[in-house]
Amino acid sequence: MSDPFDGTERSLGQLVASATAEMSALVHDEIALAKAELRQDVKRGVLGSIMGIGALVVLLFSLPMLSFALAYAINTWTGGHNGNGGWNLVWCFLLSFAFNVLLAGLLGAIAVAKFKKVKPPEKSIASAKQTAAIMQNAKPHPRPEQRPALEKAAAVARSSV
Repeated sequence: MSDPFDGTERSLGQLVASATAEMSALVHDEIALAKAELRQDVKRGVLGSIMGIGALVVLLFSLPMLSFALAYAINTWTGGHNGNGGWNLVWCFLLSFAFNVLLAGLLGAIAVAKFKKVKPPEKSIASAKQTAAIMQNAKPHPRPEQRPALEKAAAVARSSV
């Protein structure tokens, strides 16, 4: 970019081209900032999704295996292994199910905590609002009224017909 204080004056075209280039660079920088922030939030969201899917997988695939193993273990611990019968197997299976639900709840709580960390791209929003505020305060240079010239051209066109 040229130095504005080098003693030479720039033409209107050069000023417009410079302003356009700078505005384009600003927009590109804001887009890059938004992409970087969104990329970071997407990574957090993916991690939360993986934890949520993990909770569902644990709940679905471990219930049959863990429920049977835990139910029979509870029955054994309560005396079922020595012929006394121990607790009824129904209660043993219900305790096994309750354990699996608690484990899935813990994984689900971790997933919710990860999702709460996902935030909107605050820096990009603030930068875009600041740019919009600056652009609203910018006023274009007044242009000479072009209406009389257009009316004169129309009158010439009508008179030549």
